[in-house]
Amino acid sequence: MKSRRLHLAAALCLVGALACSNASNASRTPPPAQTQAAKGSTDVDLGTQVATIDGQAITYGDLDKAVGSKVRQATTEYLTKVYDLRKGALEELISNRLLEGEAKAAGKSLDEWFAKDFIGSVPAPSDADAKAFFAEHMAEMQGHSFDDMSGQIIDYMKKDAARKKLTVLLDQLKAKHGVKLALAPPVLPRIEVEATGPARGPDNAKITVVIFSDFQCPYCSKSVPTEERLLKEYPGKVRVVFRNFPLSFHPFAEKAAEAGACAADQGKFWEMHDKMFGDQKKLAVEDLKATAHAIAGLDAAKFDACLDGGAKKAAVALDQKAGSEAGVEGTPAYFVNGQFINGAVPFEEFKVVIDREIAGG
Repeated sequence: MKSRRLHLAAALCLVGALACSNASNASRTPPPAQTQAAKGSTDVDLGTQVATIDGQAITYGDLDKAVGSKVRQATTEYLTKVYDLRKGALEELISNRLLEGEAKAAGKSLDEWFAKDFIGSVPAPSDADAKAFFAEHMAEMQGHSFDDMSGQIIDYMKKDAARKKLTVLLDQLKAKHGVKLALAPPVLPRIEVEATGPARGPDNAKITVVIFSDFQCPYCSKSVPTEERLLKEYPGKVRVVFRNFPLSFHPFAEKAAEAGACAADQGKFWEMHDKMFGDQKKLAVEDLKATAHAIAGLDAAKFDACLDGGAKKAAVALDQKAGSEAGVEGTPAYFVNGQFINGAVPFEEFKVVIDREIAGG
């Protein structure tokens, strides 16, 4: 049986996770660190010569025509990863200092307080809860019995409860101690992403936010209130466009994406969107049909034929291709007027980019 102790550093890392990712190490790439505005692909003067042939100049602008999109993508990747490192370090420093204060108040070292007072206060799940978890995840047990898996299930459930409790505690301590973050995102190179798909907000909005999302991704569900807040706090100025990016390790995500597209054909995308994100345990095909059938005004037979026939499979694949070409690796991923923001980041990080766009226009 694996150790039930949740290591402090690992716990802080998991508390800070922001995105579902196809990468082997879940890369979360939230908004970045300070840099200057890009001129074309980078901050170079596109008229600057980089070579001459027979007296004829080759400039950065010529290079931009050949590999400009790749340079913009690489620059964005670099800047966002630098920010990820800094922001991750900042969050860990803040969390450690807050928890050190709690430990000091208890007269203990941080490691001692975390292991005994914090982890020790998290109860193990009851036998009934463990059996309910086993029943709910039967398909993932690969034929093993409850007795075979009980140790791992209890270990997982306790660690999960500890992570949730730590998140709540840190939020409370941040509020108590007036924690404010001032790490600003940079101006990023713009990546061209077609704003095609179900949309909310006016077509002529100054700010277009293209979302690449996965209906089975918990971080995508977590980000929905932030997306809705963007529309409420910038009325008439923000347009949100939804595109699909189902991840390979989410078995129900692709069919859920097709279901959303089938509902969109009947003008019911956002109703289906809200219901699927509202209950991510009901994304099997029969559940998707039941969800759609409950939407007022939706033609159930037409929806079922669309879903069963795979009518939207190609459209979902086109969204995935567009996302991959733009550098998307995980979900949710956003392009705010072409500037890449990845992960379920706080509203305030969108606000910095949006306010700068509005002021700059």
